[in-house]
Amino acid sequence: DLSSASTASLCLECLVLFTIFITSLIIKNDNHYHFYQQDNILKYSKQRELILETLRQNPCHPTAETLFALVRQKDSSISLATVYRNLNQLAENGFIRKLEHLDNVARFDHNLTKHYHFICSECAAVMDIDSDIATDIEQRLAEQTGLAVEGADIFLRGVCPNCLKHK
Repeated sequence: DLSSASTASLCLECLVLFTIFITSLIIKNDNHYHFYQQDNILKYSKQRELILETLRQNPCHPTAETLFALVRQKDSSISLATVYRNLNQLAENGFIRKLEHLDNVARFDHNLTKHYHFICSECAAVMDIDSDIATDIEQRLAEQTGLAVEGADIFLRGVCPNCLKHK
């Protein structure tokens, strides 16, 4: 059984380890998002919060224009320039990912976990693919070629199950 002193110490150690490994953090309290980045805090913006919330509710990897149309349904005063600016700030600060190699248009992804993307050549749907499908690909590449892999953005193309049904 853990005493309260050892529990507090354990929690502090976990917090320190957690802080070391976290590069960006979004905390939602009082129904508002707070954006934290190492030594940098993006100021709260109701528009930024609305853009991020809308992105999280639409995991289809939308373009800025698609996200703009969705956000305008909730706030008709928001401009396309505001959507672009906030998406780019969120991406530059590591809160979301900007995907620029899918279909010659930038798309945005709220999922920061390691994963790949599949693009349907028929309907242009973009789907997340768990990285476990190709485990240790970066390590194997490094071992076989001597390349120092710093990261991987893997995009797979083909036909999704829904489009295959209609062929």
